[in-house]
Amino acid sequence: MRFFVDTADVDAIRELNDLGMVDGVTTNPSLILKAGRDILEVTKEICSFVSGPVSAEVVALKADEMIAEGRKLAEIAPNIAVKVPLTWDGLKACKVLTGEGKMVNVTLCFSVNQALLAAKAGATFISPFIGRLDDINLDGLELIADIRQVYDNYGFDTQILAASVRTLNHASQCALIGADVMTAPPSVIKAMAGHVLTDKGLEQFMKDWAKTGQRIL
Repeated sequence: MRFFVDTADVDAIRELNDLGMVDGVTTNPSLILKAGRDILEVTKEICSFVSGPVSAEVVALKADEMIAEGRKLAEIAPNIAVKVPLTWDGLKACKVLTGEGKMVNVTLCFSVNQALLAAKAGATFISPFIGRLDDINLDGLELIADIRQVYDNYGFDTQILAASVRTLNHASQCALIGADVMTAPPSVIKAMAGHVLTDKGLEQFMKDWAKTGQRIL
């Protein structure tokens, strides 16, 4: 499973990228607002050191305007994935942009039917939102599993990009289900290294090592 980092914080991306934990990046208007930088400028900087797909989202609501914005964003770098919303106009834009050879990430997916339409429209990625479904007492992970089954049933090439990942359970279950990609905030990815028994075991090792009176360096 590939890891995309869900942020526009360049420093946070660089830290994870240096560890080999970044296969791509996803951004959205909310993350651009949080970064406090121009969308074209910050996206270009991210693409300068991240070799995998970098999602940049359109903000238009009509297909023709989405297509124009998508073309503009795609000029930033060859690894841009144009992000469009899962609306009827978004699907129209997806079809045109993928027909031009551009990567397209169809976002804000909350049902299998939506995911099926996105695949038919030629989406490179489909982004089902796990956490937001959990917020309304639906099972976001169940949606990932259902889309995986449908895509496997019919051999769709569209990759499942599990989004709105908020917990360590989300991360592990997406891997078990077979999501192609997980996009998560840096905090979630870093938290995956933690375990109470690791901490406990390391504490005991350090105590025992101190008793030996030895040094390695």
